[in-house]
Amino acid sequence: MKVGVVGAGLVGSAAAYAMGLRGVATEIVLVDINRTLADAQALDIEHAMPFASGASVSSGDYDDMKGAEVVVIAAGVSQAEGESRPDMLGRNARVFSAVIDEIMRVCPTAILVIATNPVDIMTHVAKELSGMPPTRVIGTGTILDSARFRVLLGRHLRLSPRSIHANVLGEHGDSQVLAWSGATAGAIQIDSFAAQIGAPITDAVRSEIEAGTRNAANAILSGKGAVYYGIGAGLARIVAAIRQDEQVVLSVSIVTPEVEGVPLVALSIPRVVGREGVTADLFPDLDPAEHKALERSAHILKDTFQSVRL
Repeated sequence: MKVGVVGAGLVGSAAAYAMGLRGVATEIVLVDINRTLADAQALDIEHAMPFASGASVSSGDYDDMKGAEVVVIAAGVSQAEGESRPDMLGRNARVFSAVIDEIMRVCPTAILVIATNPVDIMTHVAKELSGMPPTRVIGTGTILDSARFRVLLGRHLRLSPRSIHANVLGEHGDSQVLAWSGATAGAIQIDSFAAQIGAPITDAVRSEIEAGTRNAANAILSGKGAVYYGIGAGLARIVAAIRQDEQVVLSVSIVTPEVEGVPLVALSIPRVVGREGVTADLFPDLDPAEHKALERSAHILKDTFQSVRL
């Protein structure tokens, strides 16, 4: 499967590298407004492929992406000092307008996978600009937040995170909702599992895990200035699910008809992902506090999107 990556910075290059290592694409093309950067990233990643897979990695322009079945968008601008959030979002919307016009010109049937932050809003923007069905415009959403949640639960329980099913819902951001009520280890509810192995999840443990999940990005940013390995791996996981038609459940963001009474909002819930994009939305059982928190998150995202100048 051919995959295009628009934006060859830290996130885009990490995604291309992860996809190459996993062998989820036969061909990867990096495109960036800075062609020198795209050339260098592609060359560096290409030199890693003999140790990993047979993926072909190159740089080019939009025409070189022709035939791509998936396009990862990791392009965008950062918020400038003194700039309002709506103004920053408006600038990113203008970037996306140019990028998506070109993608639609050369590979109009490709599934779009959005990584640019704020990812839920930019996923909604991409859906509007592309005119594609919402199921084929997929934001990374809370896929990384959910991984962080599972890592911290696994650390407490001394269990592989891969044996834990726990999701973060709503916004990839401050209003995210950790869905404790639906978390399981194996087929056992997480609190019951924890009690059985003598590692109860007390209020203090829960608070620590919540803080660790919510503050992970800030901790990484303060230490090295950017977050890219985790989200790069998350992007590769989404692309793998599409390529292999896995019909796997991932916490990703798409424009959803209705969430907690809020219509047409892009946010994350567990969704089934396969060759055609998102094939089903799964609304987990939540307790009253989680329902209320998810409703709040949905309202925040809806209001923010409506402030974007398209």
